[in-house]
Amino acid sequence: MKVSAKQLIDRINKTLTLEDLSKSLIQLGHEHELKDGVFDMEITPNRGDCLSVNGLLRDLNVFYDIELSQDTYHGEIKKLSIDFENLAQNSCSQITFLKLEIDKIPDNYIQSLDNYFSDLGINKINFFTDVSNFLSYETGQPTHCYDAEKINGKLVLEEIENNESFETLLDKKIFLSNKNTVFKINDSIINLAGIMGGKSTACSKDTKTVIVECAYFKPEAIIGKSVKYDINSEAAHKFERGVDPLCQENVLRRFIKIVGEHSNITDMSMISFSYENFSAIKIPFNVEQLNKIIGINISREKCFDYLTKLGFIIKDDYIEVPSYRSDINNQNGIAEEIARVIGYDNIKKSEITIPKNKSTTYRETENKLRYFLIDNGFYEVVNSPFVKAASDNAISIDNPLDSNRKHLRLNIVDSLVDNLIYNENRQKDSIKLFEISDIYRFENGLSKKRMISIVASGRLGLNYEDFSKKINLEYLTKLMKEIMPNRTFNIKNFPRDSLDTKSKSEIITLEFDIESASEDIVNVKTTAKPPREFNKYNTISEYPSSFKDISFLVGDSSKMEKLQSILLNYKSEIVKQIFIFDYYYNEKSDNMKIGFRFIFQSNSQTLTSEMIDAVYEDIINKSLNIGGISIPGL
Repeated sequence: MKVSAKQLIDRINKTLTLEDLSKSLIQLGHEHELKDGVFDMEITPNRGDCLSVNGLLRDLNVFYDIELSQDTYHGEIKKLSIDFENLAQNSCSQITFLKLEIDKIPDNYIQSLDNYFSDLGINKINFFTDVSNFLSYETGQPTHCYDAEKINGKLVLEEIENNESFETLLDKKIFLSNKNTVFKINDSIINLAGIMGGKSTACSKDTKTVIVECAYFKPEAIIGKSVKYDINSEAAHKFERGVDPLCQENVLRRFIKIVGEHSNITDMSMISFSYENFSAIKIPFNVEQLNKIIGINISREKCFDYLTKLGFIIKDDYIEVPSYRSDINNQNGIAEEIARVIGYDNIKKSEITIPKNKSTTYRETENKLRYFLIDNGFYEVVNSPFVKAASDNAISIDNPLDSNRKHLRLNIVDSLVDNLIYNENRQKDSIKLFEISDIYRFENGLSKKRMISIVASGRLGLNYEDFSKKINLEYLTKLMKEIMPNRTFNIKNFPRDSLDTKSKSEIITLEFDIESASEDIVNVKTTAKPPREFNKYNTISEYPSSFKDISFLVGDSSKMEKLQSILLNYKSEIVKQIFIFDYYYNEKSDNMKIGFRFIFQSNSQTLTSEMIDAVYEDIINKSLNIGGISIPGL
């Protein structure tokens, strides 16, 4: 999230340098980069309340004198008459609608609103959408604006499970599948709830009457949707991390105030719907316990001061957690708040002695397995050990970074299958993955095992020997017998029934305890080695790939090496992968046929046929210039 430093400093009643402000944010746990007066914030998943100017200021209030209240409209608002039905109350427990009519569209914005666009380099869209985007930035609560003249019929919020198409306000057509929460009018989708609105009801530069929707969508109803449908959505980013369930009316009153500063409001009305009572979390105010958790000796008065400045209400020896702090529900969470204010670097360190492991033989086993799999075309994966699903044997975390992932996983396979589907959705033909990790569980006490998990699907390999072969149980069994010939493996075919994928290829999985396999490992020679230097992460393109195959007839065998050298080393920004998928040598005619596959993809756009054809023709020209080579059918 990008935040203008000036918009933070202007609200702080103290002369501050950017460096001072930066240090305070880092102490509070908000990592960032500062460039040209803009903070590029890295907010942890459990602090969705800080994805706004107001959220950051609430935290900074513990260090500085800050006026947190803002101008809102305080007058009476008549009740809005709207034909609305909520059939998705489990996903949306609070929703408010505001209808506004103005006499004219403003030509210019007041300075505070205009600075939002100029400071962050954001393009303006239309008046109401611009106010909506600014409010999300300022308050952390997304709103969505409908052109009121385009809302003709009953508005229904419901969860659908059927496959339907939907055109977003950015002119992108997406195909919804499985469960999705949507707004509909006359049985037509007008909004993918909490993620992005539709083109059919979008505001324009001429819109003077608007219906503003402001809702609380539960994170589990939104999470993963923007990635699934390749939609860049600030709203989804905030809803996934949790917004304040009680702020909707106040945010819309702020909306009215901003609109009123730009134009005359000729009519307005509002209505709220609540389907779930919010109960504030109350935690005993036990300073002795807090000191014990952190390892400090802070006074009750100082602790009281810190917490109240952070927005907590302390009354009758209980700490009442504000509605926007969904990450706090126990003493450990409160202790973390105190520790952030003090500064972890300012807390005295204590040393503990950890006994050395008596046996390290499993490490040798681990590396043998790792390099063996890498030699056979597998890629190592490192996944988060935390998952949403819980079971009787799972360990849960009191104060997780992500409230939707608070349990330590009991297996690695499920994580790897998610990785596999991610790669399948990006048109990968051959997927071979493995992960090595510790697995913890309650089983006659706390137990830990070092496990390795393997998942594979698709083509056996991207080479002419393996391209036409498919990964199956026999393949993985034969492979593992090479390194552990005397071991029996529980290799499984993972069912695709519950997976969001169109592929029909078998998913083969294997998971076992590394330490128990130490004696079964034979001395198989491997060539893979640890990297000598750090390999920088390359961004994975979200745009579709295309491929073209070229089959060459090589009449002069002496030209084969030159052809391979030119093609396998061919460089282009849009050529992502080149490999030989077919090879045949005819002894009678002394001719060779060789097939190359070229995969095209861009990190910045969807490639057009013209862009691909230009590179394709260059490849053909370079190949035919060698001499003694032809392309049958060309």
